[in-house]
Amino acid sequence: MAQKSKSKRPKAKRGAWFVPVRGSYLPASAAGWWTYVPFVAYLVFTLVAGLSQTSSLATAVLFIVPNWVAAAAVLTYVAARKS
Repeated sequence: MAQKSKSKRPKAKRGAWFVPVRGSYLPASAAGWWTYVPFVAYLVFTLVAGLSQTSSLATAVLFIVPNWVAAAAVLTYVAARKS
């Protein structure tokens, strides 16, 4: 009786930039990483800018959250098309 081996690492389609993982996407190729790294840099930039340029935490949150949601939506759209 042959056993099925369950691979813990999801497999990407040929030429795919991203691989879907639990409702999200992870880079699967160099093109995916070249898309993902600026996304993470943007998240860090908006966090630092929001915390340093605003006078209160509430204002910082009102700056950071919409930027992060918009960035995540764009990356999810691109990843869905390129996976």
